[in-house]
Amino acid sequence: MTVAIPAHEELMLPTMRVLDAHGGSASNEEIQEALIEMLGLTPEQMDVTYPTSGVQVVPDRMSWARSYLKYPGFVDNPRRAVWVLTEEGRAALDWDEAAIRKAVARGYAERQKARAASEAMPDGDPEADDGAADWNDTLLATLRGMDPAGFERLAQRLLRESGFVRVEVSGRSGDGGIDGSGVLRMNLISFQVLFQCKRYTGSVGSSTVRDFRGAMQGRADKGLIITTGTFTADARREATRDGAPAIDLIDGEALCELLKERRLGVRVREVVREEVDVLPEFFAEI
Repeated sequence: MTVAIPAHEELMLPTMRVLDAHGGSASNEEIQEALIEMLGLTPEQMDVTYPTSGVQVVPDRMSWARSYLKYPGFVDNPRRAVWVLTEEGRAALDWDEAAIRKAVARGYAERQKARAASEAMPDGDPEADDGAADWNDTLLATLRGMDPAGFERLAQRLLRESGFVRVEVSGRSGDGGIDGSGVLRMNLISFQVLFQCKRYTGSVGSSTVRDFRGAMQGRADKGLIITTGTFTADARREATRDGAPAIDLIDGEALCELLKERRLGVRVREVVREEVDVLPEFFAEI
């Protein structure tokens, strides 16, 4: 049976309303959770993935909805994974969906025209104008191609460079999905942390989170699951379920950012563009 999935155009106005309801700004995760509740999206809808990539369809369309809203200036993306409703966006909250789509189409056409005129960057993911999509995809493909032991060693190094000490990889199977452990020191206190690594293309479900929590019971203060894929909405809810030890989740996008921040397997080159303004008043005074 085919599961009905909302198109990205149908998610644009609701996204603006979510931002407004959150005080004008929200993270990707906050927007997704609010849209699920607002639109009554079911677990079946959220779990639908693209056949080839295994990426979840609804979160992907939510991402495109946010991105297209940038074209008419309805939202801004001041830093990665954080979105802000602009004054133009607030003024458009009372518009209907047709008017929103027309404004987005007009803004998109203007942006494409400007790009063509200036021979700017080629078309791509509008949420990644800086080329993030290219390096993210390349990095994720590289990570997914690593052998399991190598990926665990990478997680070990990443945790060490993120402030963990005594980070060890178990190197064995049959331990309830636990791949390693470490200690996170924060000022005067420390936490014993168990972690699990998942080289996934698709989504990690809630059962994985439950099983991991069961395995870490009585053995650690916190848990951490690292994947090259994504987490289903149910998995995220399970990770923060009331009355149960919280488990932190790092998906593929967050993993790429962490590796970039710590320059692990990634070289970052700062590109400076020179802008020159001619000052007529200078020449008039000569």
